Formats: sequence, C-alpha cells, structure tokens
Amino acid sequence: MLGRPFLLFSCRLYSPCTRSVRLDLWSFGCAVATSRRLSSMEDEVTTANPPPTSAACSAADTSSDAAGTQEKTTAVELLSGETVVREGKAAILFPSANEVFYNPVQEFNRDLTCAVITEFARDLLTQRGVKVVVPGDKERVVVSLSDDNNEVDVQPEQDNGAAEPLCSVTAGEKCEQGLRVLEGLAASGLRSVRFALEVPGLHSITANDFSSKAAALIARNAQYNGVGHLLQASCRDASMLMYEMRKKKDRYDVIDLDPYGSPVTFLDAAVQSVSEGGLLCITCTDMAVMAGNSGETCYSKYGSISIKAKYCHEMALRIILHSLDQRAAVYQRYIQPLLSVSVDFYIRVFVRVFTGQATVKNSASKQALLYNCIGCGSFHLQRMGRKTINGKNVKYSAATGPPVGPECQHCGHRHQLGGPIWAEPIHDLRFVQKVLSAVSGNPSRFGTSKRIEGVLSMVTEELEDVPLYYTIDNLSSTLHCNTPPLLQFRRKGGSPVCRSALLHAGHRVSMSHACKNAIKTDAPPAAIWDIMRCWEKTNPVKREKLSPTSPAFKILSCEPSFEACFRVREDANPQSRKRHLTRFQENPQAFWGPKARAKAGGGISMDLQDKRKKCQNKRKGQITDSSQLKNFPCKKFKKGTCDHGDQCCYAHEEMETSEDKTE
Repeated sequence: MLGRPFLLFSCRLYSPCTRSVRLDLWSFGCAVATSRRLSSMEDEVTTANPPPTSAACSAADTSSDAAGTQEKTTAVELLSGETVVREGKAAILFPSANEVFYNPVQEFNRDLTCAVITEFARDLLTQRGVKVVVPGDKERVVVSLSDDNNEVDVQPEQDNGAAEPLCSVTAGEKCEQGLRVLEGLAASGLRSVRFALEVPGLHSITANDFSSKAAALIARNAQYNGVGHLLQASCRDASMLMYEMRKKKDRYDVIDLDPYGSPVTFLDAAVQSVSEGGLLCITCTDMAVMAGNSGETCYSKYGSISIKAKYCHEMALRIILHSLDQRAAVYQRYIQPLLSVSVDFYIRVFVRVFTGQATVKNSASKQALLYNCIGCGSFHLQRMGRKTINGKNVKYSAATGPPVGPECQHCGHRHQLGGPIWAEPIHDLRFVQKVLSAVSGNPSRFGTSKRIEGVLSMVTEELEDVPLYYTIDNLSSTLHCNTPPLLQFRRKGGSPVCRSALLHAGHRVSMSHACKNAIKTDAPPAAIWDIMRCWEKTNPVKREKLSPTSPAFKILSCEPSFEACFRVREDANPQSRKRHLTRFQENPQAFWGPKARAKAGGGISMDLQDKRKKCQNKRKGQITDSSQLKNFPCKKFKKGTCDHGDQCCYAHEEMETSEDKTE
C-alpha cells in the first residue's frame, strides 16, 4: 500500500454527514471496508465541537501519529490502473485514462493560490481573534527591494487594532470561525486537498465538479489524504451551486474558478455568492482570445475588444478585471484587485468583492478605452467617466475626448480602438508584500517558491499607476535600428541604457512581470520617440531604403526636441535582477504547454504529442531518415503492383534511383 507522512488529525473531527457523502459518491468494493471503519468512529464522537478556545484549537495536535498513519494507509486502496500523483503535501489518486483533467505545469498556480489564501485568512481571522500558524514560518520580515545594499528589513507584525488572539489554528484543523471555500471546477480535487493540508484557518471546503467520475475521485482523494472532516465532494453545475448560495449567511469566503478555457459563464454567479470582502480566484486560459487574435469573440465574452499588441498579456489582465467589475456593479458591488499575474498561456487574478452603492458610482471612471496606433504602436487611454471632487461634493460626468487626432502625430497612421479595460492598479502592493515576505521567509513550503518570489518581487517594482507597457525590441523594429542594450540584450558589463535615458529625462520607469523586455513608464510617446531618435543618431539606419509611407521614415524625418543622455544610472537596474531571482517561466518539461481536455466519457485518448506530430509543424523538424517517411502503403501497393510489399514507402523510388547512381 502506498503511503507517506501527512498532517495527522484526531478521529473526533470526522462527522457522519461526511461519511454519507463519500459512500454515496463511491460504491466500489472498497467502500464496504471503509464503512465498517467509519461506523466504528461514530462511537468516538461524543459531543459537538465547542467554540474555539486555546485547548480546543490545540486538540488536533495531540493525535497519535501511529493511529493517523494507519488510518491514512488502510482507508483507501488503489484500483486497477490508478497512479498516485504527489504535489505539495497532497497525494492524489489519478486514473491512467483521460477521465479527469490534470496539468502538472500548473503547480505554480496552485502554490501561489495557497500562499494568497493563507495571507488572506491571516488578515481576516486576526480580526476575529484567531491566530494563523504556518509550520516553518519565522518572524515576519519585509523584503526591501528599493535599498541598494539588498538587506532585508525585519519588521514585527502589525496588529491593526485586533484583539488578543483567543486561539491559534494550523493547517488541517477545522476552525469554527474559519473560511468557507468553494472550488467550483475541482477535477481530481488536488487543489482542494492542498487547501485542506496546507492552508490554516478553514471551516469547510466544497470541491465541486459536474463530472460524476471526477466527483467520485474527489471523495476518494479526500479520504485517502485524511481530510474528510474539511473537504466535501459535490457533483453539481458550478453556476447553479453558486446561485443557490447567494444569501448573505450562505456565501463563501473564497471561491476558486480554474476552468478549461474561459471562466466567463461562471463570473455572474461568483460575484453574487462571495461574501462581503471575500476573495475570488479566477484563471483564464483562453489567451488567444484575450490577446487579440479574435477581438469580436473577446467582446462577446468579456464586453471588451482585445488588440493584438506587444502589451497583450497585461491587457488580458485588465480585460478580465473590467469584466468582473461590470458584473459586480450590476448588484451594487465592486472589486478590489489584490494580485494579477500573467504567466505564459494563462492569467490568474485575485480580487476582493465589496458592497457599496456610493463606491460603485466610481466604476465608469475606472474603465478606459484604448487607442493604439497601427503604425508605430503608440497608445493612449481615454477614461469612460470623469469624477470631480470639490471639498465634500463629488460630481460624476461623461469624459471628454478623444485624446488623439484622426492620424497618429508621430507616424501618420490611423488608430485601432480597443477596450474598455480596467485602468486602475491591478495589484495591492501592501498585500503582495505580505505574500512575498511569507514565501521568502519559508522557502521550503512550496516547490515553486523561488519562482513565486521572483514574480512577486517584479510585481512590487512595477509602476502601479501606469497601465500597459512598451517593448524595446518593438521600438527598435519600428525604426529598423539596432536594439539598445536592455537587460537580456546587455553585453558583459553593459547597462540598461534605455531605462537610464528615461530616468535622465525625468520620467519614472519600471519593468513588467508580464514581458521580459517591457518598459512601463509615465513618459508620453513623444518623449519615447525622441529618445529613440537620439539612439538612431549613434546607430544610424539606411534612410534611403525606407519607404516614404513607413512609420520609420515619418518618425526619423523629425529632429528630437531634447538630447537624450544614455549615461548609465545605478537605479536603472532593478533589485530583483541584482538578486538573481527567477523572474520568468523556466520550461519545466518538454511540450509543457496547455494540455488536452478530459474526455467526457473517459477512456484512453490519443497521446497529445503524437497528435501534434501528425497534424502540426509539418515544415518544422522534417524527418530525414527515409525509413521513417511513411507508415502506410503507396498507391502502387493499393493496386497490388508494388514489388516492396510491407516494406513499401513513398521514398522507395527515389531510393532506387540513388542506388542506381551509386552503382
């Protein structure tokens, strides 16, 4: 029997209702032995759990390790074809057939979610007099990324006026005042099991999936990991389940939605069924739609037109935030983004939802239309509403515009109109700093701690009030000139020249976690092109080869309004790079991109990589070995006139010709 050490719990924490859910969802032969064991547990359940006290919260710590290990290893037996997938502290039973979706590359997503929910629970439960304890946590530190000496400043936790904690809770314990969590699309239940084992301060977890096979697997995984007292499996439509929990007393504190594709069909129910100040964790994997490949589809789903531009990954974040805010405003609610991350083929946003009719009126002024030049790539934002404050009086009115003329003033081309998008900050830097401090102070907690630390460090360095960004390679490509040495383009001993030039010109500048060579700056497009004109003078292009209608010809025909200084500044190099943090995705394995959707009826499907080789990339990686050129007979073979028999291949005539030539 496969087994490994896990957090151990007292049998008193199990309840008969949990047992009935498990037995209803899984009725195989192993359920007989399980029911006998669980029925014996009922004799040990004497009284209901009392309100949380110091003694009650520490009761689970006194459980016997030997008894817990025996329960863990004898409760569930592996069925034929099942394998055990281990991630974090969870061990998941997973069928070999493609019946339930699982993507190992999303470990970063799950690790980051556990870290965010832990800090969210810490903030919320501190106000309720409950202290959250994470094993391995040291004294809370704040990682300073602005100091040149790279020292870490140790700061004590702030109580924020909270009362003295009545008790403390650790992961795996059921907290009566804890958070109620819903994972709407749980698949194998890996994420929910990890919540139960790694996130302290939880009252209950509902792991839901519309597939009956997935729901049965969730129940078995909860039993296998010994978290049945916290985790309940559900086989419902996710939207209907959330709609039924719209009453204030029934709402969830945390809702996690990680669908295969777009989450748009679940957003309306999610913003209604999350509690006041609750947390929404949303994943979008339809990046092709949100990154500009299909603007009309993006509008039909999210109410915003996407544009194919270099800043498409950050624009995707702002599109989903706009969609969430619009849906919340219908019910007099508004969102507060805590963290928004764009990672390769998906995006992940964490937002809190509040209720307030007065604050909802600010919604129009938080959205903006986007004007993007199709020639040089310059962009401008146009707020959809205007908010005027005069003392205690607040006036809302329509915005005036547009901010651009019929043609771009830099290259003479026309503009694309995109959006509306979220134009406010997409991160709460105070909250991000808490998550960063917790992860960096306990790096052994997650398998992707180094990457989480790198990404969150870049998030804290971003200019929070500057939407979107430019890329230095696209600016150079527009002018057909050499690229200035910026970060990955720098030579040994080189420096971020373009960032220094913007700083010397009096503008703020930062990088972006969404793109390696991005430049976020409050400088207007005119200042950016002036700097590029100065750079072109030291790296001239052949202007006689430029078309008179090209953006480069129009931009270079004007002289810069000021002389850019490319002398290197010390503050141009970000602290995250000086500390050699892992800031961007490293390929965890070959062909690690989006996986195939689980088959509705189960069964073993064609290997994804074999399908890619058959249907895609026919001009890339061509087969040079003639023996591998075909695996089916030629036309002569079908007619019965081929002399090669089973060894027939399309190349055999060419092979005969080449053999004749060699003879």
